[in-house]
Amino acid sequence: MKLSVKLDYAFRALACLARRYSGGEVCCIEEIAEIEEIPANYLVQILSELRNGGIVASKRGKQGGYLLARSPEEISMKDVIALSQGDLFQSVTGASGKSGARVASCWARLQESFEASAQSISLKELATAENEEMYYI
Repeated sequence: MKLSVKLDYAFRALACLARRYSGGEVCCIEEIAEIEEIPANYLVQILSELRNGGIVASKRGKQGGYLLARSPEEISMKDVIALSQGDLFQSVTGASGKSGARVASCWARLQESFEASAQSISLKELATAENEEMYYI
């Protein structure tokens, strides 16, 4: 499985927005593009899709830009993946052949495990500054 560049860019942009969430700051596209090294033209498309999906909000005007629509703790990696990519484990195999049912069952288990892991990681975790230590209880 190979995740798309689009998804990587989306998470990097969201991490940038999550770092500014507590201050209520908006970020303009040019600023996010520079900080996260994302082509601005592509970032416009990504942020538009995330806005349509209710993950980010936008403010118009001279002081406008983008911000998270909900707190970073409320947005999981699974939410973003589902919006951006849909089902990552779209089955390409059937249950035919001697091993088909068993292989399909294993793919389903893998998907469940991946989705559970993606659900457990929030944007807050992605936004933690590198010099900040994370503590797990």
